[in-house]
Amino acid sequence: MHKLKFHIPFIKYQWLLITFSALLTAVALFSIVKHGFNYGIDFEGGAKLTYKFGGAVTEGDVRTALAKMGMGEVDVVRYGEPKDNRMTIKVALPEEHAKLGEQITAGLDGSFGSGSATLESEETVGPKVGKELRKKAWLAVIFAVILMLVYIGYRFDFFFAPGAVVALIHDVLITMGLFALLGKEFNTATLAALLTIVGYSINDTIIVYDRIRENHHLITKDSIKDIVNLSINQTFARTIITVLTVQFVLLVIFFRGGGTLHDFAFAMIVGFFCGTYSSIFIASPCYIALYKAWPRLLSWVKKSR
Repeated sequence: MHKLKFHIPFIKYQWLLITFSALLTAVALFSIVKHGFNYGIDFEGGAKLTYKFGGAVTEGDVRTALAKMGMGEVDVVRYGEPKDNRMTIKVALPEEHAKLGEQITAGLDGSFGSGSATLESEETVGPKVGKELRKKAWLAVIFAVILMLVYIGYRFDFFFAPGAVVALIHDVLITMGLFALLGKEFNTATLAALLTIVGYSINDTIIVYDRIRENHHLITKDSIKDIVNLSINQTFARTIITVLTVQFVLLVIFFRGGGTLHDFAFAMIVGFFCGTYSSIFIASPCYIALYKAWPRLLSWVKKSR
């Protein structure tokens, strides 16, 4: 069976791409701080109603109709094909919300005609429950990254673990930054995507690290860049085949899934691409840097004593 062989000088461009990644991460952090997240009702609390309209209406028309009902600040988003005339409406929960769906449906019928708006689904979450879920969501991501650090440190050694964790943080931050920048809804599906990205990213990094460890007997201070680059090339065919197989499925979900699946697929597409990229251009260079710097660090520690 013919095996694909690559001789790409990845490590030659490491500083250029590390600089690029640092800029992207800075932009992601800025977006998160400046814009924050558009939390779904899972984390924010409130009501989310999905309507199918019989005729062509705009988001502005729906906001105007809801304002006449005294609903206050609302978020109206169209999803799916334009011809489907489907929209989701997010509103804060009023004190009396037992028949909120019926009230909104009656108000929309009054603005657009009787039977013009069909309520397809309704979700409600109290603000206290949403806040608690949000706290647990962030703890889940943090604990996942910490556990990955422990796992890599146990399976490999000190030289490998920091690069893997830096790559993980890079992948998660860029995905989250895009969600903040584009105003995409951050909900439990997005959280599931982030945790999946953490798992995929560490798996991709381990594939490269395993090959570096197999070639470790060839490594010297002068040859480390060449051996790491060789290891990346030896695993590159497997990496490309794996990521493309997954991306093809995700692209179908992204374009045809609609609603929550659309944002879930978007997060996975971005995160899986970043996971492949960071394994090569972040995790591997970090290993090289630690391997080279360790003798100097050890010498400095001994002198300081």
